[in-house]
Amino acid sequence: MCIGMPMQVTATEPGHAWCEGRGERRRVTTALVGPLEPGDWLLVFLGDAREHITADRAAEVNGALDLVLGAMQGFDASGDAGFVLPSRMTAEQLKQLSGQF
Repeated sequence: MCIGMPMQVTATEPGHAWCEGRGERRRVTTALVGPLEPGDWLLVFLGDAREHITADRAAEVNGALDLVLGAMQGFDASGDAGFVLPSRMTAEQLKQLSGQF
């Protein structure tokens, strides 16, 4: 399974963007996401921007990553994620999540 990290664009250059997220600063390849501006959010995996995401989606992914990290460190991971997990969604909500309006 691949786990992307939400990162916010701080500067752009042809084919790349400088991004910050989860305590890191990285130069990432942007060939898959098109034009960007500082302030935009990306989902980054292995140095490549894989998806242009909203700030809300970035917060959701960060919340999920915090739960996983906490569980790996032995903390109780049964807390509220701050958003509805897919396992708790209705069929209609899952359709919307997957773009099948």
